[in-house]
Amino acid sequence: MRLAGTGAGRVNCPEFCSPRGPRTRVPRAYRRSDFDVTDTVQVSSPPAVRAAVLQLYSDTWPGAPRHTLEAALGDFERLFTGQTPGYLGVDTVYHDLQHSQDVVLAMARLMAGYERGHQDGPRIGAERGLMGMVTALFHDAGYIRETGESAIPNGAVFTRNHVTRSARYLAKYLPTVGLGDWVPVATRIVHFTGYEMPIDSVRVDDPRDRLVGHLLGTADMLAQMADRCYLEKCRDRLYAEFVLGNVAVHAGSDGPKVLYGSGLDLLRQTPKFISSTIENRLGKAFGHAYRHVEPLFGGDNPYMNAIRQNVEYLNGLMRGSRWPMLRRNPPVFTVDPDAMTGVRTLLLEHLKEVWKSPTARINAG
Repeated sequence: MRLAGTGAGRVNCPEFCSPRGPRTRVPRAYRRSDFDVTDTVQVSSPPAVRAAVLQLYSDTWPGAPRHTLEAALGDFERLFTGQTPGYLGVDTVYHDLQHSQDVVLAMARLMAGYERGHQDGPRIGAERGLMGMVTALFHDAGYIRETGESAIPNGAVFTRNHVTRSARYLAKYLPTVGLGDWVPVATRIVHFTGYEMPIDSVRVDDPRDRLVGHLLGTADMLAQMADRCYLEKCRDRLYAEFVLGNVAVHAGSDGPKVLYGSGLDLLRQTPKFISSTIENRLGKAFGHAYRHVEPLFGGDNPYMNAIRQNVEYLNGLMRGSRWPMLRRNPPVFTVDPDAMTGVRTLLLEHLKEVWKSPTARINAG
């Protein structure tokens, strides 16, 4: 998840975020909108992701039992598609089923690459790796409404506390698949995917658990920023979630507080966000853990390449104000077949409520 405010301040990331674009032009190869960065895994498809993740797990830890991971992958699909009793299924248009599946695939690759590059130790190991993959699967479960929360219009309302809710879900779920001993670790490292607590305050005893947490936080950001339709999704979907979650604009004691005035305003601030994320979060905080995918790709990093392409393209759009070029409209993978229409309606209703508040009227007058 990307939280508002992150990326503020001056940073040094000229290759990715210079307003003139990167120093070396990166070709924009064709890639299907719901496929991973290699265009080989359909990350909107549970069977496709299941096959890829299970293969990576078996290749990385030969002989390790797969039944728990297989069960978790099935439970994830049922939860997000509204088939788990007590839950309504995912209805957030940015943090949808495809996003979480993209994250678990990136997580599996990061751990596989790390193990391949650390044959002489210290190694993650199959059991800790299993915990990391299951935590990645459910890292955004906190967006999903329970049946008793049906009066809440959309899971995006939980934007500011969804990671805490995800941790609560993991605490209940992990014992059901034989991973109860990992609850104290999983419920802490899931916070590496969010901004509800400072990274330095996420405490775990074993350095390997912290490593898995860093890989998890890295996977979450890589999957988002490398998405082929990341720019359109920020403008059309993330902004809507930020509005419903009282992040983009919210009522204050002296009038509405505006962080993102529109989807385009969010996009204009995105280069600085990406720059800060790469330098400070993925780099300094997570120890450049994104490099661990490189042993799987002959030293190349398809995720960072895709992020570079997105930034280059965005910088070009900003220079020429060519916003109509952002015309992709990829499918949304939620329980609502017309999710975007519903979310746009909720967005407009929320903005009207904020701007007709007494303090807004006083300040406008």
